[in-house]
Amino acid sequence: MSIQGKVECFAEAFQALSEPTRLRIVALLCRANGDLCVCEFVDSLEEPQYHVSRSLKILQKAGWVVERREGKWVHYGLPTGLDPFRNMVLKALAGIPGCVLEKDHRELNRRLKLRENGKCLMGVQKTHLLSRHTGGMKS
Repeated sequence: MSIQGKVECFAEAFQALSEPTRLRIVALLCRANGDLCVCEFVDSLEEPQYHVSRSLKILQKAGWVVERREGKWVHYGLPTGLDPFRNMVLKALAGIPGCVLEKDHRELNRRLKLRENGKCLMGVQKTHLLSRHTGGMKS
């Protein structure tokens, strides 16, 4: 890969984090202890499901998150074995002062209490955030 190609990869990685919801998603994952379900992101961030799903796809394409499917549930987490660049950026994101993202963390903690045996089984609880494209489905 040329130097220009390598620089473009770094630029893409930063560009993926340049939108507030995507930054908030990765910051939540930095503080979460494991994967989160799409519906947990929706309820925690109080963002519409379509926006969260689109943001997660962009982050996945840029290598910031990995997807794991379990039946009808889709979970996202941080990839393992990241290169030093991504590890440094994640450390910087984990260093965002708690007061900046306090509401996100509080909502996530509240949402995680709804898990059964460590698993999300409830779907989106804040139904006004559901996508109109899902036909009202809660997952």
